[in-house]
Amino acid sequence: MGAHHDHGHGHEHDHTGHGHSHALPASPNRAFAIAVFLNAGFVVAEVAAGLVSGSMALIADAGHNLSDVLSLLIAWGASVLASRPPSERYTYGFKSSSILAALANASLLWVALGAILIETVRRFFEPSPVHGTAMIVVAALGIAINGLSALLFARGSKSDLNLRAAFLHLMADAAVSVGVVMAGVLVLWTGESLFDPLASLLITAVIAWGSWGLLRDSLRMGMLAVPDGIDHDAVARHLASREGVRAIHDLHIWPMSTTETALTAHLLIPAGHPGDAFLRDLAHDLDHRFGIGHVTIQIETGEADCTLEHHSAI
Repeated sequence: MGAHHDHGHGHEHDHTGHGHSHALPASPNRAFAIAVFLNAGFVVAEVAAGLVSGSMALIADAGHNLSDVLSLLIAWGASVLASRPPSERYTYGFKSSSILAALANASLLWVALGAILIETVRRFFEPSPVHGTAMIVVAALGIAINGLSALLFARGSKSDLNLRAAFLHLMADAAVSVGVVMAGVLVLWTGESLFDPLASLLITAVIAWGSWGLLRDSLRMGMLAVPDGIDHDAVARHLASREGVRAIHDLHIWPMSTTETALTAHLLIPAGHPGDAFLRDLAHDLDHRFGIGHVTIQIETGEADCTLEHHSAI
């Protein structure tokens, strides 16, 4: 088998066909800087407002918003790391840090939801006086800051799970703030403090429903599952249909990062190695048809039956 190993890398193509992933860092860096600055400022304002008004709810919410600053810093750090070049030890660079960040932020979001839920249930059994006006003013500021911060990531969130994690975290907080404003108005109108935990319960349920997909997708990526939007069988058929290919096996498709996908496969071509042009064209097609930009192909002629070793012939 050793004599028949040939690797086709779409490297020329990686840098042209995947300009969108390499061009990402510049704008997210600015977006992360603005979002971190705004949210850190909001935390300071909430703590100050909580101390002045005597509202523990505001101080507790400031703690929750501090977790947002942390999640933004995690996502930002991963975005920067993902653009660093490979090294002898990290031959893929730090691309997969974006997957770890998405997973960490999905987990952080659910931890925050759990904390809100515990506090909400406690409020039902131990109602405390609510400062309606302070709630409305600070929450309205929260809607503006979280909504504006989320908009910075709206475009990138469609194609990058790491940015989607940051986007969903901020949108979740904007939704919490909308609920707090509504609850504050109802508290002022009726004098009934129970509207505060009721609104919180409803918001928690909505955010949990909306963020489940993020947790599921980041877990799948962490387990190196075939990325959503790529049909494993369609890729296998495409490879098997190439001229001279009798069989394919050991096909692996996995996410290198939240924006880049890799593929390795063994092609059985009895006529012998088809040449570099074959590999280059194959890499080009896989990139444009399936969005797979990092391709490594091993050509075999069948002199040694590789399928007996791998038991994964297609």
